[in-house]
Amino acid sequence: MLKADAANWLLEEENPSVRYYTLKDILDKPGPDPEVQQAKRDVMRYDIVPNILHKQREPEYLKTYPKFYTDKYKGLVWQLIVLAEMGAEANSQIVEQCEYLLNNSQETEDGGFAMNTAAKKGGGRITEVIPCLTGNMVWILIHFGYLDDPRLQKAINWLTRYTRFNDGVEDNPQTPPYDRYEMCWGKHTCFMGVIKALKGLCAVPQEKRTRDISDTINKAVEFLLVHSIFKRSQDLSKISKPGWLKLSFPLMYQTDVLEILDILTELGVADDRMNDAIHIVLSKQDDTGRWRAENTSNTDRLLIPLDQKGEQSKWITLRAMRVIKRYR
Repeated sequence: MLKADAANWLLEEENPSVRYYTLKDILDKPGPDPEVQQAKRDVMRYDIVPNILHKQREPEYLKTYPKFYTDKYKGLVWQLIVLAEMGAEANSQIVEQCEYLLNNSQETEDGGFAMNTAAKKGGGRITEVIPCLTGNMVWILIHFGYLDDPRLQKAINWLTRYTRFNDGVEDNPQTPPYDRYEMCWGKHTCFMGVIKALKGLCAVPQEKRTRDISDTINKAVEFLLVHSIFKRSQDLSKISKPGWLKLSFPLMYQTDVLEILDILTELGVADDRMNDAIHIVLSKQDDTGRWRAENTSNTDRLLIPLDQKGEQSKWITLRAMRVIKRYR
């Protein structure tokens, strides 16, 4: 299904993060393999991860902590997404940042994550808890070793308790949190909320998934498949999200067809309703077996900008090859 083999390009040492995931996910080398271990160490030693961590230690950046979500996309939430995507390991600096968000973004009563801190009682402002942020934070915190932390478990419970799958009909009653954001909880549940919730819950190891977690995963998967990933469920001839057909990395609260396929294939889902999305991804491959960045509205605004628009992207190519490999 590839026009050419891009593996050697992905294995170049100048990008240790891509090299690390290529060794693991494309070449199937086990974790203890010396090459995998060296690439993992290199992630923290050079290229983007240490550069981000260095910029975050600057006094001017420390002043931006309270804008952890609203400073798009230099804020703490967004940079932790990048660090986790790069395969960074938790160190004292990253743990400090995770603790800051647990103390200032996580709502103390139910456990969801909010866009701002409650001025009077601390923790996340309950009226500003949103599902996409909560899903992203669950995924981030699991990556950085918080799986067994009671605070993380509370956030997971929030996702299984409150994630809805409205598809043209608004569920009742419209009680909190469903009465707060029409864009999240209206007649059609926000796709991004479902996808980021699914991403977070998928990070829970299978042996630790409760029935509620598994049920929510299954409902989210079916919700996406009913829409053939990017279409309108009531009329599959119409595209619901045209922007999702332009590939990008990393994806913050947004998504695209490739990220959704990556999540679904990680779960082992193989369904005919994924085929159109798979064909779209394949059609974007160039003659060298590589994929290009088509949307850089996020990445241009990071602390350290990533792919240039129109250029071949190692990250998107890695993700596409991983999806095709699993789906086959």
